[in-house]
Amino acid sequence: MNTPELVAMLATGVQPADPHVLAKRFGVALIMGLLGATALLLAIYGVRSDMPQMLVTPLFWLKAAFPLAVLLAALLIASRLARPGMDSKLGWLMLALPLLAVWSAAAGFLLATPPALRLGLVLGSTWRICTLNIVILSAPTFCAVFWAMRGLAPTRLRLAGAGAGLLAGAQAVLVYTVYCIEMAPPFWGVWYALGMLIPTLAGALLGPRWLRW
Repeated sequence: MNTPELVAMLATGVQPADPHVLAKRFGVALIMGLLGATALLLAIYGVRSDMPQMLVTPLFWLKAAFPLAVLLAALLIASRLARPGMDSKLGWLMLALPLLAVWSAAAGFLLATPPALRLGLVLGSTWRICTLNIVILSAPTFCAVFWAMRGLAPTRLRLAGAGAGLLAGAQAVLVYTVYCIEMAPPFWGVWYALGMLIPTLAGALLGPRWLRW
């Protein structure tokens, strides 16, 4: 068999790749993760009784904006790392912006608060359970995003796993804001960030094993 015959044989029956496969897989993963996290929230925790009042409170929307901004950055990071040779620097830069914003707001709140009350702003009343709750709620999205990535072609497996974990953690925090009573930026900057960091680290550890192809 000569070279042209070999090429012709290999090309027989080849179907063009779906140009929207990445968007479809991540879209399905985020929807399934959102449904799973919401179901867990309702089954385990419930919704704040004062949610109607919160919906007209600007600070509530600022609280929700923090994980939403991280989620958008994480989606860019994960989608870039799901394909070989793609640059994810823009995503990491986008990630730094909401983190710096919430930490700057937290610093402003603490500086404007008497020293004796600052620890209370950081700890709130739920610091013992907040991070654990976020990690639990991140599990559906974590599994769904890893499923999405396994159907693509990540090559930097540890970074790709970290991106998947960050995406799961951010979506979990976004869902958790429906239940969480804490309204102080110092609390968000510590415990929400830690809740996103743990799935990120878990993703980095599991990426080389779960995403290998």
